[in-house]
Amino acid sequence: MSGLMGLLFLVASLFVNYFANIYTSISASNVVTDLILDRLPIIDMSFMFIYGALLFLIILVMLLLYEPRDLPFVLKSIALFVVIRSFFMVLTHLAPPIAGAQGYGIKGLDVISSGDDLFFSAHTGLPFMLALIYWKRDIWKYFFLISTIAGAVSVLLGHLHYSIDVFSAFFIAFGIYNIARKIFSKDYALFAA
Repeated sequence: MSGLMGLLFLVASLFVNYFANIYTSISASNVVTDLILDRLPIIDMSFMFIYGALLFLIILVMLLLYEPRDLPFVLKSIALFVVIRSFFMVLTHLAPPIAGAQGYGIKGLDVISSGDDLFFSAHTGLPFMLALIYWKRDIWKYFFLISTIAGAVSVLLGHLHYSIDVFSAFFIAFGIYNIARKIFSKDYALFAA
């Protein structure tokens, strides 16, 4: 039952994310300078950005299907991550660092991302939060940490996020993880057992 609640919470969070994306695409302000991006060349990271993220999600789904007792806590934590990120997106809606890079023109990606949903980086924050969740399971901890680095590198080199979006994601993801442990304490106890 708790797994079903986690799935429902995740679906609801994706609706919240969808409407936050609509708002940010309508309300995006100006491009700003960035200490790190201004010194980095623009490299086409579309393959890693899109297919790396897709592979990451496929592996995560396979892990959760293999370890179903992880489902309630992980799904609820991801849903909380999406809701909190949606709130931050609405508060901080800068235009993307370079015009036209949003989503790399993949049809259908606008359902998940408007390209203006910058603060904070989900490509960095989500795998980092999952690394914290799976910290005591070495193989998964390292997989999620490597995914975190790959996500951060791809969005910075592709100029798809400002550096503040990437570096703040670590701190915010850490906070979300700790909030999830308190809010979903029964699910966390099952996960940690």
